[in-house]
Amino acid sequence: MIYINQVLQYTADSKRIRIIEMEEPHVFIVNIDATSSMPKKEIYSNLATEIQQSELIVVSDPYAKVVSDIDLTEVQIRKREEDWEIIQQHCLQHMEMLLQKQGREKKIREIAEKTNLSPFKIKKLLSRYWQRGMTKNALLPDYSNSGGKGKAKDLTKEKVGRPRKVNIANEYQVGINITDEVKVQFELAINKYYRASNNYSLKDVYHFILRDFYSDRYKENGEMKYHIWDVSRIPSYNQFYYWFKKLEDPKKDIHFRKSTKEYELKHRPILSDSKSETNGPGTRFQIDATIADIYLVSSLDVNKVIGRPVIYAVLDVYSRIITGLYVGLEGPSWLGAMMALDNMVADKVEFCKQYGIDIPPEHWPTHHLPEIIIADRGEFEGYSVENLINNLNIKIENTTAYRGDLKGIVERKFRTFNGKVKQKAPGAIQKEYRERGDQDYRLNATLNLKEFTSLIITMALHHNQKVIDKYPVEKEMVADGLVPTPINLWNWGIQNRKGRLRTVDRNILRLNVLPRGKATISRAGIKFKNLLYGSRQAIEEQWYLKLKNRSLEIVYDPRHIEKIYISHDNGIDFETCILLEPSQQYKGDFLEEVVFQQQLRNELEEMERTNQIQFTVNTDAVLEEIIKKAVKNKKESFNQPTSKKAKIAAIRENKDVEKQLNREAEKFDLSPNKVSEAVDVIDFVTKEKIDETLPKKSGSRLMEKLKKKRDEEFGKDK
Repeated sequence: MIYINQVLQYTADSKRIRIIEMEEPHVFIVNIDATSSMPKKEIYSNLATEIQQSELIVVSDPYAKVVSDIDLTEVQIRKREEDWEIIQQHCLQHMEMLLQKQGREKKIREIAEKTNLSPFKIKKLLSRYWQRGMTKNALLPDYSNSGGKGKAKDLTKEKVGRPRKVNIANEYQVGINITDEVKVQFELAINKYYRASNNYSLKDVYHFILRDFYSDRYKENGEMKYHIWDVSRIPSYNQFYYWFKKLEDPKKDIHFRKSTKEYELKHRPILSDSKSETNGPGTRFQIDATIADIYLVSSLDVNKVIGRPVIYAVLDVYSRIITGLYVGLEGPSWLGAMMALDNMVADKVEFCKQYGIDIPPEHWPTHHLPEIIIADRGEFEGYSVENLINNLNIKIENTTAYRGDLKGIVERKFRTFNGKVKQKAPGAIQKEYRERGDQDYRLNATLNLKEFTSLIITMALHHNQKVIDKYPVEKEMVADGLVPTPINLWNWGIQNRKGRLRTVDRNILRLNVLPRGKATISRAGIKFKNLLYGSRQAIEEQWYLKLKNRSLEIVYDPRHIEKIYISHDNGIDFETCILLEPSQQYKGDFLEEVVFQQQLRNELEEMERTNQIQFTVNTDAVLEEIIKKAVKNKKESFNQPTSKKAKIAAIRENKDVEKQLNREAEKFDLSPNKVSEAVDVIDFVTKEKIDETLPKKSGSRLMEKLKKKRDEEFGKDK
């Protein structure tokens, strides 16, 4: 229900309004926090809906105070009386028109003329009258700073609850009751400020409540200021805290202050365990990776630090035994996960022997496929997961992001491994942040990758024999006298529970976990990543001759590109393709290196292509210039044949003449290039001395003789 003179506040921006009149189906409101405010018409039902949805709430009237004339100065009383007379005699009788926007300005000007005041003064008086409660004392100048001690309008005659202990001026402060309206204010403030990512404290939220609901607002130098009401008119912090505990919702608080992931990871009720989802060994395996808290050195030079290795582990949920392990520098990525899956089906006796550890088969009996693998979204989304599902009948369950608790068994084992490493191994990370003056633990790195792998294998073997604390032991296990170690649980589960253990050839698993790609067949070979491969099957079946833009799916190891594989029979057999001679230059490179070199080549060619275009354009310009000069010389020549027939007939003879000229210019002269002494030059035909000082005729002597001979022959024909 909405009442006249009621004060409401918007929860979004804390704007406060006052209901000054109701005229169905409308109400008239003013903004009480503005410097001045004229009435605005709103639909009653809209305000009622906003109140119902808690977008608009009822708050205490900040101007509802009892002011005694004794506490006022003569100037304040005089000004109040003068302003009240103007409102009473000239405004109240025209209030219906002043509420409406249309015609308001005209009526204000008329009142200003009658009272000999400015329209601005009339507006200011009306605004103060409406904003401050439509009473006589609403017209007091500087009302909020008048100095009178206000008393709250108590909703009940006496305050309920424990009285306040603070004694001010020999008087105990009474305070206010926590009504339904105040509870709404508390709840809105908690939702707005406490249940937010800012992580405000309860004390901060209490201060926001006082600012938003229990303060006078004024502007000073254009900046909004707040003056908190007297302590007797505001709720205490203890009252707020009491009702906060009543309204508290821990789940909602963590969701909004932290995140849903934080709640699910650290605060949700733990009413079950991982084992409840399994019915024996091999039902579910968990796989995960972590970056070890240690720095390693190179196997080639112990003085070179190579960084931190990655540990991948696969654990059986039912027995907690480690079924697969990989320690290396790949990942966390699909390659690292692929190596762990490969180790999962490997013979662990042979695996340990590679690192100088001899064990009997019963100490690590796992070499099986599970029914379900629980993994992170990163590595097990895409890649070869479909092959695991379709060809090996393994289901993949991906956990949500940042939910390590969903793989709690393997996550806990990583913490154990890292804890042991920090205690024993040099080069381990001792604390997250080094302080000034602390020794750099990276300089203490001593173990290489093979030695660290031996360390992890030793800890894995110890884990498989260690008693599991808080394991949900079954009654049948107790009856059989079973000690809950991973090895015992594995063996007991195989004999007494319905497990899902299966074995598979290691090469078949590798074929199904390696990345896949598309290759094309050309006359030059099978082309993949611009590398050429050949195979026996391709030659026998004449793939290179039967070209129809054929493409085929291949399997490859990006660390070993000398071979690619073509799978057959639904992933249970394969054909090996070998790198051909034109691509042998990339033998021994990783795929990343090959792709990088090809990209670099393309970039270099692209950079040079611009220069090539410029060079081609310039070359064309030179060619055109040469041709242009030749055409010009031909047009300027006067010794042209008189007919086209004569011009064609002289081609052979002209060629002979040109050949003689070229031979003269192109001949080799191996004698030293020395200038001989001056001698007389005798003409070979006339036997006469030639004067070298005279200007030479154009053309050589040989050319002149040839021309003379041609003229003689031409005269005979006549």
